[in-house]
Amino acid sequence: MQMNISHKIRKIVLILTAVAVVLAVLVIAFISPITKYLVEKYDEQYTGRQITMDWAYVNPFTGYVHFSNLKIYELKSDSLFFSTKGMSINVEMFKLLKKTYEISDLTLYQPNGYITQIKKNFNFNDLVEKFSPKGIVDTLTAPVHFNILNTKITEGVFHYRDPLMPVNYFIKNVYFESSGKRWDSDTIAAKFSFESGIKTGDVKGNFMVNVKEKTFRLAIAVHKFDLQIVEQYLKGLTNYGSFRANLDADVHSSGNILHKDNTTQSGWLQINDFHFGKTPNEDYASFEKLHIAMHELSPQKKVYNYDSLILTRPFFKYERYDNMDNLQTMFGKKMSKIADAKANTAQFNLIIEIADYIKLISQNFFKSRFKIGKVAVYKGDLKFNDFSKSEKFSMDFNPLTIVADSIDKMHHRATIFMNTDIKPFGQATATLSIDPKDSSDFDLQYKFQKMPVSMFNPYTVAYTSFPLDRGTLDLSGTWHVRNSQIESKNHLLIVDPRTSSKEKNDDRKWIPLPLVMAFIRERGNVIDYDIPITGSLKNPKFNLHDVIWDIIKNIFVKPPTTLYGLEVKKVENDIEKLLTLKWGMRESTLPRIERRFVRQMAAFLTDNPTASIDVYPQLFSQKEKEYILFFEAKKKFYLETNKKTAAEFSEKDSTKVDRMSVKDTLFVAYLNQHINRKTTFTIQDKCAKWIGLDIVNAKFNQLNAARTTTFMAYFDKEDVKKRLRLHESKDVVPYNGFTLYKIAYVGLSPKTLTEAYEKLKKLNEESPRKEFEQKRQKNGGLVH
Repeated sequence: MQMNISHKIRKIVLILTAVAVVLAVLVIAFISPITKYLVEKYDEQYTGRQITMDWAYVNPFTGYVHFSNLKIYELKSDSLFFSTKGMSINVEMFKLLKKTYEISDLTLYQPNGYITQIKKNFNFNDLVEKFSPKGIVDTLTAPVHFNILNTKITEGVFHYRDPLMPVNYFIKNVYFESSGKRWDSDTIAAKFSFESGIKTGDVKGNFMVNVKEKTFRLAIAVHKFDLQIVEQYLKGLTNYGSFRANLDADVHSSGNILHKDNTTQSGWLQINDFHFGKTPNEDYASFEKLHIAMHELSPQKKVYNYDSLILTRPFFKYERYDNMDNLQTMFGKKMSKIADAKANTAQFNLIIEIADYIKLISQNFFKSRFKIGKVAVYKGDLKFNDFSKSEKFSMDFNPLTIVADSIDKMHHRATIFMNTDIKPFGQATATLSIDPKDSSDFDLQYKFQKMPVSMFNPYTVAYTSFPLDRGTLDLSGTWHVRNSQIESKNHLLIVDPRTSSKEKNDDRKWIPLPLVMAFIRERGNVIDYDIPITGSLKNPKFNLHDVIWDIIKNIFVKPPTTLYGLEVKKVENDIEKLLTLKWGMRESTLPRIERRFVRQMAAFLTDNPTASIDVYPQLFSQKEKEYILFFEAKKKFYLETNKKTAAEFSEKDSTKVDRMSVKDTLFVAYLNQHINRKTTFTIQDKCAKWIGLDIVNAKFNQLNAARTTTFMAYFDKEDVKKRLRLHESKDVVPYNGFTLYKIAYVGLSPKTLTEAYEKLKKLNEESPRKEFEQKRQKNGGLVH
C-alpha cells in the first residue's frame, strides 16, 4: 500500500513537472512572437518610429531577451536610423519586486547607426524629447531604481552625416565595454576602440565620467588615424581645396565637461603627412611631421609645460596675383568665407570648433607659467611667387632650419637661431634673443648675402624698363628693441651692379636706371648704404640721411674718377665676353659686340693649333619659355582680333605683339572667355591653357637649335670645328638672369684674356675697389 502511494506521488510530481515544463515552453514559445508583434504594432505609438526585427526570444523566467536583426527607422521615413544583427538583454527579474530595474547584461552585435546633423538639430532629438521627464516629478512615491551593467558593443559601424556641409563620415569595428552604472553610483567607466571607416588608422582608450560632478578622465591612443573628415568641413570655409593628414597620439586628459578651459593634458600627439592646397597634387602648405610632447597643459591653472615642439619638412607657398593672393582665392577676399562661417552660428563646423578651442586654451599663454624644452623646425621650404607683374618673381627659402633653446618664462632670455639657403641664389641667417615675458623686448641680428640683383628683374623691368645682369646684394642689420622702441643699424651693399639693355613694352614704366646708377653707385662700383631704423614697432622711421649724403657726394666726387670707372668697365666686359656669351630672350642672333668676341675665339683657335675650347650652354629655360608663352599667346590674340592668318604675320606685326602688355585688359578679357577660370589665377596659367605647352616646348627647341647654328657658323673651318666642343645644355637659373654659353679654354688661354685679368687685378688694388676685393672673391668673382 505504502509503495503504491509513493508511486502515485512520484507520478503526480512528474506530471506536474512535465506540465510546468510544457507551460514554460508554451509561454516562451508564445511570448516571443507576441513580443515581436507588440513591438512592431505599437512602435510608432510609443517611439514615433517604425521598428522591425526577424525574430524575438523572450524568457520571462530568467529575464533573457534577444532581438535578431533589429531595425529602427528615421522619424516618418523609411531610411534606417539604427540596426543590429543581434541585441541581447539580461533583466534581473527578482529585483523588480524591490522596484529596482536592473539590466545585468546588454550586448549589441554588429550595430549600425546613423547620426544626421542639420545645423544644430540631430535626427535623434525627437527621441530625447519623447523620453525626457515631463511635468512635476513625484517625490512622495517610493523611488524606482535603475541599473544598467556590463554593456558591450562589438563590430559596430556608426555614420555621421551633415547634408548641408556636406559631411559623410563613419567609423567601423567599434568596440565598447563598460561595467555600467548603478543608481547609487555617480561614475561610469568604459574602454573602447574603433577604426577609420574611410581610410586608415585606429583609436583605443578608456574613460571615467562622474555624472554628478561632470568631471572626467580620459586616456586615448591613436595610431595613423586618417583625418579625411577635416576636408569635408573645409568645403564650408573655402571656394576650393584639398586636405589630407593622419594622427598619432598618446594623451591623458582630465577635467570638467562643462568648462572647456578646466582640463589638464599630458602625453604627446603627432600630425603626419599633412597636405593642404589647391589640388591633391598642388600644396599651399604641408609638413612631414608635427610632434608636440606635453608634460602638463592646464589653461585654468595657467600651466603650459611642453617637453618639445618639433616641425619636420614644413612647406608653405604664398602667391600674389593681380588682385588677390592664393589664400584669398581660397578663403575669399579678406578671408570672407571664414568670417561668414563664424557668423553662421546655427551651422556646425568642426574646423571652427577646433580653432576656437585652441584659441581658448592658449589665450593666456604669455600670462601663464610656460616652458617649452625644445623648439625646432627642420628642412623647411618657404616659397614666394609674385605673378602681379608681367614676369613671374620667385624666391624659395630652402632648406630652412630654426632651432631654439629652452623657452621658459622664468629665464631672462630665449634665443632662436635661423639659417636658410635662398633659391635660386643666396643665404640668410638670423639670431633672435627675446624676453619670454615681453615680446616687445628683443635683440635681432640678421644677414642676407650672395643674392644676385638679377633675380629682382621682374620688378626692375616693371618699374624702370631696365633689367640688371650683374651685381650681388648683401643686407645685414642689428636691432635692439626695448619696450617696442627700435634702435637699429641696417647695412645695404650691392657689389658691381650693372644694367642691361632697355626692354620696350607697353606696360613698362620708364625710369632712366643707368642715370640713377650714376648717382647712387659709388666710385668702387658699389652701392653701400647704412639705413638706421628708429621709432616704434607700430610706427618705424627710416633714416635716409646716409643715402642722401652719398648721392650728393657722388655728384661731386665721382666725376674726377670717371675715366677710371670706364677703364674698369671695359676690362670687365672684355673678360666677360671672352668667358661667356649672353643670349637675349627669344633671340637667336648675336649683337655686334658679341659677334666681335666670337670671331676672336675662332681666330684664337686658328692661330693656336694646340688649343681647344669647351662650350657649356646654360639655359634659363623657365624664363625663356615664359617669354615664348607670352609671345605666342599675344600673337594668337593679335591674329584673331585682326582677322589675319599666320602667313600674313609680318615683322611689323611681330614688333607690335612684342610691345603688347600681357596685362592688357582686352587680351586678359579674351583669355578669360576661352578658358575655365575657376582655379586659374595667373596670366602664365591662362596662356598655357590657351596655347598649350607643346607649342612652347617646340618653339624653345627651335630657338636653341637656331642659336647653335648661329654660334657654330663662326667656326666653319674644319680644323677649328674639331677643337670646339659644344657640350650638352643644362637647365639652370643663371646668376646674371640670361641664357648664356660658358667658355672654357683648354691648353692655352687667349693673350687678351690674360692681359685683361692682369689689368683688372691692378685696378682692384687701387683705393676705389680695394675695400671690396674680398667681397668680390667671396661672391664668386666676375663670372658665375
